[in-house]
Amino acid sequence: MMLVELNNAKGEVYASALAKTIDCTYSHVVKILQEMEQEGLVNFDKQGRLKLLTLTRKGSEVATKIDHIRNLL
Repeated sequence: MMLVELNNAKGEVYASALAKTIDCTYSHVVKILQEMEQEGLVNFDKQGRLKLLTLTRKGSEVATKIDHIRNLL
């Protein structure tokens, strides 16, 4: 669901804000996002202590497909 939240976000998204949105701990969110980064789904842009998140093209495509499947259910 993190990918879908990032895909649907309007404006900048930080890991800390994403953790609050999906009701998960910051450390858990960062761990999962690091794995997603290794798979080429998200990019980190560290700005001080905050990490700005962006989806890659692949990440956006995957998020769109997940959202479509979710809407079918």
